[in-house]
Formats: sequence, structure tokens, C-alpha cells
Amino acid sequence: MTARARQLLTAAALLASLWLSAGARAEVYLSQAEFTQRYFSEPPAAGQLWLTDELKQQAKRLLGRQPAGLRVRYQRSTDGLRSAWVMNEIGKELPITIGVVVEGERIVAVEILAFRESRGWEVRFPAYTAQYRGAALDGERLSENIDGITGATLSVRAVNAVAKLALFYAQQLAPS
Repeated sequence: MTARARQLLTAAALLASLWLSAGARAEVYLSQAEFTQRYFSEPPAAGQLWLTDELKQQAKRLLGRQPAGLRVRYQRSTDGLRSAWVMNEIGKELPITIGVVVEGERIVAVEILAFRESRGWEVRFPAYTAQYRGAALDGERLSENIDGITGATLSVRAVNAVAKLALFYAQQLAPS
């Protein structure tokens, strides 16, 4: 192989890797630390909820699929009334990092912390996420009607799934 051919091959490989990584780059809107500070007046306690087979089966009804992992991490206020859950859910092909704050079995806030898809990013706007305030789990559905966004159907489904899952997981926490 000539030096010129090696240069062209190297340049093509570099361009291909840049093109592929550009689509997978996360647009981070809020760090986990900023999310925590926004919704807790004092540092919350970190905890983890172990996902037993029974919990996984119940969560499967909410998600439509088996949840991954053995545990879910959360943060909880010192009085035990408020919890925050940060989870990833696939939009179309890539994960969306979503934070949900639950208090008294109702959603206080939903925030999109990071978005990696090329479409559907509109779910990050407060005009959309405000619809979740006050929502509770009503069987396997949210108690509030959540309007969709044209062109962001899969992102909306991902946020709905995480909202339901956070409410369900918060119900599993023992009172402190």
C-alpha cells in the first residue's frame, strides 16, 4: 500500500468515526448534582432499591418490558417524604436521561438531564414536562393526560415510562 493510499484510508476512517460519534453525543441540559440541588433544600440521602423478581414483574407491566439491572439508585430527603430518581430510557435508539422527583405519591417535577437522539428533544422544554406535575400512578397509567409532541412520539413514551416507573419505585420505599 502506498503512503498516499494509507493517508486516504486513515482520513476516511477518521471522518467515519467523527460522523458516527457525532450522532451519539449527549446534549446535557442538567447535571445530576444540579438536578439534586434544584429539588432538595439540604443534601439528600442516597439509597438503592433492589429489584426482586416480583418487583421486576410488576415494573414490566408498566414498561412493557423487563427492567434492566439488579437495583435502582435514588436520593431521598432527610424527612423521607421526597425522592428523586434518575433513569435512562431508550427513545428511538439511544438513551434519554430523565430525572423524576416524587413526593406523597405524586410527581413534583420531571427534567430531561441528557438527550442523545437526533429527534424528539422537545420533551426537555418546561412547557412539556410541566404536564407531569401532580400526576400519580392510577393502576398502570398516569392519572394525568399527557399530551404528545408531533415527531417525538418515542421520546414522549420514554418519559412516560420513566415517570410511571419512578412513581412505582417510590411506592416501594419504606417510610422513614
